[in-house]
Amino acid sequence: MAKPKPLNLMFRLEALAWNAYVGALGALGLERASRWGAAIVPAVAPLTSAWKTALRNIEMSFPDESDDWRRAVRKESFQELGRMSGEFPHMDKYLEKFRRGEIVYEGREIIEAHLGKPVVYIGGHFTNWEVTSLCLAQTDPNCHFTYRPANNPIIDKYIVETRAKFGLTLQAAKGKEGGMGLLRSLKKGRGVALMNDQKYNAGLAVPLFGYDCMTADGPTRLALKFKAPLIPLSGRRIEGTRFHVRVHEPILLEYDRPDDEATVYAGVKRINEFIEARIREAPGQWFWAHRRWPKEAWMKAGVMR
Repeated sequence: MAKPKPLNLMFRLEALAWNAYVGALGALGLERASRWGAAIVPAVAPLTSAWKTALRNIEMSFPDESDDWRRAVRKESFQELGRMSGEFPHMDKYLEKFRRGEIVYEGREIIEAHLGKPVVYIGGHFTNWEVTSLCLAQTDPNCHFTYRPANNPIIDKYIVETRAKFGLTLQAAKGKEGGMGLLRSLKKGRGVALMNDQKYNAGLAVPLFGYDCMTADGPTRLALKFKAPLIPLSGRRIEGTRFHVRVHEPILLEYDRPDDEATVYAGVKRINEFIEARIREAPGQWFWAHRRWPKEAWMKAGVMR
């Protein structure tokens, strides 16, 4: 088991600020907290390097669009991030919405058809991705989720406990221990869920919007190893706090050649093609602030300035 980080003074001060922030958001109510987050985050974001990173990524991916269009997409992307921060303390409300059938949930039968079998679910950082996770967790309560732990262990504990309340009872931090947990779950005939749209230096260089970026190959390798379907999910904000979550048909893999590197590459490439297609459907609802591509790609696209 990994050694926990010591709770130093900085962690405690950060946690105090975090608790004050989520406490204030919790007092606002879901709708107001969502709107407040959408207003405050885009106002603060220009003070960070993520603001410039996002625009470079958008310029590189949509070279034929106007500057005004790309800046509007950037603003919407940070509004989405802000809405998510405002909505996270209210995930119990989304659980109620789910139970009342107020979240449009397309393709649920695909998950139900694979219950009790090994399956690899993948998703991306679209809109409030916690809502998509909630739908999956409620449909497959034994699903094993991975996540990237927060640097602050106090804040990380809050996030893990909040997710557990809406069904994510099995959570594996990324790393060797988390990977072993996923293997054990697949061996037991359980589903595992992983995000597959962020930079992963130990992965494969595969195109996204025409430029190579390091992409995690773990989900594809797991699906091939266990001959499990590789099923993607996506989420879309309709308006306000209304969402459409969709379970897609499995991504095609060559299961008869699981150890062939060309087979793995082809699977990862299809995942990136899926992610790109979803981004194109709603560009402002993806997390553009992440350093998804290397600087070499920015230079090649001519967006480094």
